[in-house]
Amino acid sequence: MATSYIDVPFPDAVARGATGGPKFLTDIVSLGSGAEQRNSRWSQRRAEYNISTGIRTRTQMNDVIAHFHNMRGRAYSFPFKDWSDYSATDMTMVEVSSTVWQLVKRYARGTYVYVRTITKPKSDTVIVKVSGSTVTPSAIDTLTGQVTFSSAPAVAPTASFEFYVPVRFDDDHLPIQVDTDNKMTVSQIDLVEVRGE
Repeated sequence: MATSYIDVPFPDAVARGATGGPKFLTDIVSLGSGAEQRNSRWSQRRAEYNISTGIRTRTQMNDVIAHFHNMRGRAYSFPFKDWSDYSATDMTMVEVSSTVWQLVKRYARGTYVYVRTITKPKSDTVIVKVSGSTVTPSAIDTLTGQVTFSSAPAVAPTASFEFYVPVRFDDDHLPIQVDTDNKMTVSQIDLVEVRGE
């Protein structure tokens, strides 16, 4: 079975100028009294980005066109660097088994903590520690974010790392307007986060 994820990062220079961020889905019912009932349908976020705001040169537009062709529009997902949120420091991992631990990022406000599973760490940035000392795990899976140890660590390990968001194009069509020989524009090119990849 062919993979639906291609491990080729979206052009970094364009990603830097993209607009977007995390999104949740909430149903809101307004009652006759004016009060509200709210139901959060997603326990995990799903980010959306408009990358057209990051295209500033003909070369960058050509990079986006090439990426779109290689991803076959919406067919394949790929790594995207969200410049507003791409790193974590000394995050305690979540235990999968005694020797396998999952990378996560925690967002804390007071007593509230949102735990985000990280599945696409940037491999050369991952630093793992046990009891404050740097260790070398047996394996770091950059497609799942799971870290494997040869034996169970004595305490929960921590990790510092950079990471990508798995995304896909949200349309199979790339509408390009050619203004001049050196300038091409698009009104909007949307990417959406893909959970489970």
